[in-house]
Amino acid sequence: MSVEARLSELNITLPEAAAPAANYVPYLVDEKTVYISGQLPMAEGQIAFKGKVGESISEDDAVQAAKLCAINILAQLKAAIGDLEKVEKCLKLEIFVNATNDYTDHPKVGNGASNLIVDVLGDAGKHSRFAMGAGSLPFGVPVEIGATFKIK
Repeated sequence: MSVEARLSELNITLPEAAAPAANYVPYLVDEKTVYISGQLPMAEGQIAFKGKVGESISEDDAVQAAKLCAINILAQLKAAIGDLEKVEKCLKLEIFVNATNDYTDHPKVGNGASNLIVDVLGDAGKHSRFAMGAGSLPFGVPVEIGATFKIK
C-alpha cells in the first residue's frame, strides 16, 4: 500500500510545513539523509496542546500531542523530498516530553509518534528513538520531536 493510501486510510491530511520559529532550517537534506528539526504539536498554525505531563495535561493528551508532532514531521519530510514514497527508512525519533520530575512513562508518550510513523510508512517507519523528560519546552508544549530519515 502506498504512503498516500495509508494517510487516507488513517484520515490524515498533511498540513503545510511550518516555517521555522527562529534562526534554523526546518529540515536539512544531506545526500540520502534528511534531518527534521524539532516539531511541535501545531494544528492550523496554532499550538494545539500545552502543559506539563503529570501536572497540567493528561498522559492521553500528551500521546495525542506526540501524534500531531509526527504528522508535522511527515509534512516537513514531504516538503524536503517531495514524495514520501522516496523514504527508505526512518532512522531515529528524538522525543522530548515536558514532564514533572516524578513522571517516568516518557516512552508511552513517545509511542504516539512512533506508532503513527510506522502506521504511515510501514516497515520503512520502524526506527530507533529516545524518549526523555524535559523540565520545559518551547511555548509550554508537552512534546517536541525531531527525526532523521534515509531516502532512496
